[in-house]
Amino acid sequence: MRFATRFPIAVHVLTILGMEFAPDPTSEYMAESIGVNPVMVRTVTGMLRRAGLVSSSQGKAGTHLAKRPDAITLLEVLRAVETEEELFTMHDNPNPDCPVGGNIESVLDGVFSDAQRAMEERLDSTTMADIIEHIRSRN
Repeated sequence: MRFATRFPIAVHVLTILGMEFAPDPTSEYMAESIGVNPVMVRTVTGMLRRAGLVSSSQGKAGTHLAKRPDAITLLEVLRAVETEEELFTMHDNPNPDCPVGGNIESVLDGVFSDAQRAMEERLDSTTMADIIEHIRSRN
């Protein structure tokens, strides 16, 4: 199963910005912390900007949170940077003439929907302030 990578990068970026230990962190600075190319940081940051989660000024260095960390949920972050609506998808072309292939999708639909709903509820109840607090408690 493959999960999105932009989401954890976005959470990492927002955590750096929310902790405010680096004044006006550059994409290069954040990329070094994340372990990715600065282009990926700029791409994700642009998505966060379009979603209203971060702001930056033309001609000025640095990106800043556009909202307080306790007002940003992980579900908002996920929706800002991921395009896929569903976490789980079925494989293509199960054989409808097979007892399993003809029924597997309808059986798994409910399971997948419940799992997605549980994940979204958990992400919606966790804020960037929670993530920041967990990071601070480890240092």
